[in-house]
Amino acid sequence: MGIFVFAISGALLAVRKNFDVFGLAVLALVTGLGGGLFRDLVIDAVPPAAFTELGYLLTPLVATGIVFFLHPQVERINKAIQVFDAAGLGLFCVTGTLKAYDYGLGLTSCAVLGLATAVGGGVLRDVLAGEVPSLLRWDREVYAVPALVGASCVALLLRFDALNEFSMTVAAGLAFLLRILALRYGWRAPRAWHRRSGAAEEP
Repeated sequence: MGIFVFAISGALLAVRKNFDVFGLAVLALVTGLGGGLFRDLVIDAVPPAAFTELGYLLTPLVATGIVFFLHPQVERINKAIQVFDAAGLGLFCVTGTLKAYDYGLGLTSCAVLGLATAVGGGVLRDVLAGEVPSLLRWDREVYAVPALVGASCVALLLRFDALNEFSMTVAAGLAFLLRILALRYGWRAPRAWHRRSGAAEEP
């Protein structure tokens, strides 16, 4: 589900950019799988999981087909997609942290890779589409912060040997809740203290 909703967001951006069907598929694939690929390459989990099971590759392609034919309808349920995207964010930051831990990384590195798993695909999507990644834009609701909180919670649970199915669900739920609240109330990360930049602000 996480891969699917991430892939939907990538394909929708491709439609807005007037890409062809191949461009839709590429953005769907990198958005859905990019974070996990980056994590697996860093921890030397090769071949990456995305290439070991056909379902990982088919899911973004199914999302591409849906958006290709039904993008006006998909755009209209954008709020629902944002909810699923927030759920995917919570799941990815938890599973990414756990997989890094299984491969022997320290807890801080595990949390960083949990964050990268959750947001890496979106960064690749924006770069390929020629946009400043949403992760770096002050005028977008916080995205990385909820993922970092979820990943850090998992690292702390591992540190104190308190990780179980319930506590993992709580960590994922916390990341999900923070993202939903950020969308609801427009929470943004602070910019530089006493900012004096003359750079134009993007609309």
